[in-house]
Amino acid sequence: MRKEHDFLGELEIPDDVYYGVQTTRAISNFKITGQKIDPDFVQAYAKVKKATVMANMSTGRMPKEVGEPLIQAADEIIAGKFLDQFPVDPIQGGAGTSVNMNVNEVLCNRALEIIGKPKGSYDIISPNNHANMAQSTNDTFPTSIKVCLSHKGKKLTASLGRLADELDKKGEEFKDILKMGRTHLQDAVPITLGQEMHSYASAVRRGIDRINHAIDSIHVVNMGGTAVGTGLNAEPAYITKVAETLSEVTGEKYVTADNIIDATNNTDGFSDVSSAMKTTALVLIKMANDFRLMASGPRCGLNELKLPMRQPGSSIMPGKVNPVIAEVLDQACYQVVANDLAVSLGVENGQFELNVMEPVISFNMFNSMTYMTNAVDTFVEKLLLDLQPNKEQCQEWLDKSVGVVTAMLPHIGYENSAMIAKEAYNTGKPVRQVILEKGLISKEKMEKILSPKEMTTPGIAG
Repeated sequence: MRKEHDFLGELEIPDDVYYGVQTTRAISNFKITGQKIDPDFVQAYAKVKKATVMANMSTGRMPKEVGEPLIQAADEIIAGKFLDQFPVDPIQGGAGTSVNMNVNEVLCNRALEIIGKPKGSYDIISPNNHANMAQSTNDTFPTSIKVCLSHKGKKLTASLGRLADELDKKGEEFKDILKMGRTHLQDAVPITLGQEMHSYASAVRRGIDRINHAIDSIHVVNMGGTAVGTGLNAEPAYITKVAETLSEVTGEKYVTADNIIDATNNTDGFSDVSSAMKTTALVLIKMANDFRLMASGPRCGLNELKLPMRQPGSSIMPGKVNPVIAEVLDQACYQVVANDLAVSLGVENGQFELNVMEPVISFNMFNSMTYMTNAVDTFVEKLLLDLQPNKEQCQEWLDKSVGVVTAMLPHIGYENSAMIAKEAYNTGKPVRQVILEKGLISKEKMEKILSPKEMTTPGIAG
């Protein structure tokens, strides 16, 4: 054990851990979710800290003998080392101070180890004086959220991009399969299964654009604002430099906000990102539910799609197989929608010069990105790649449909079309048969008008 102290007193710390006294207090105080800091967030925070050290060294304020081991320690965390040294609960009071100090302590104790000094020798390399130089939790925490969201966002949009690509592949594969379109859950006019798949792909790509735009907008940071955005204890040269070094470390362009006070006390950019994910989740829910409906049955439902069989569907009904992959996409997206409410409440509840609710904002946003990414990957791998159409069933519903009579409107008028529809409903006869019996149009012209190509493309056939 080693002893460390802060202004509240002294605590004993296990000598094999890299965190220190303030992290230890946080472990005791915040037992909320049972989870630890998201590893992506830890690595994002290490990138921000590396950028601050580089900026402070460039101004001459950070001594080389302190800065270099801190940079090495940060690089090791960025590379995935020591991630087990960040045990504080993601939901915590203090606007993220416990996370910031956890990172500061691990950086310093690893840097001390690098130069051959005992952990806790904070008179040499200090969590507050050096790892936190020209900083506050109030600028490093939101900036680290932004770096993490950008990283996770790339994973999410890559998964969504693959989903869109695979939907388009199915669109081409199913382009000649004619089926009934439906509105109000009632028969409408024909559409191809391929057109439906392409429409889902289009909606998913719109979601990608929506998320990318929101994430691009949060590359404006408040670094150098320190406590309330005024820049107290941060040199002007550092404030100018730190966004440049952060861009260098991350490989992405970050800029300092024109009004750093605004950027410190307002978090509406996070609401934009969360809202973009929520809206995209709604698109995915709609798509998953369409798949469930088209696969319903198989004997007593629509049965137009054959979903891959992934597991038995019932503990009591032999042979039952449920659309579990579509269901899990739904449920993951429900959680994204719920998380957006928590983010909204957090964004709304920032008083005066700081939003102290950033821990719950970041926790829910990180979870949303992770859940959606994993659920989309599952949907592609476990359902979409092996999806098959039921061509025979699609044709059977089409043959029984009365909705195809809509294509006859320009040729025989609404009244005659309605009369044909009513007789088809009442007698159960196919629409084609009723048309021919009434002698309203020649068989050749009728077949052309009611051909799959003519009924699923713009214009008037005949």
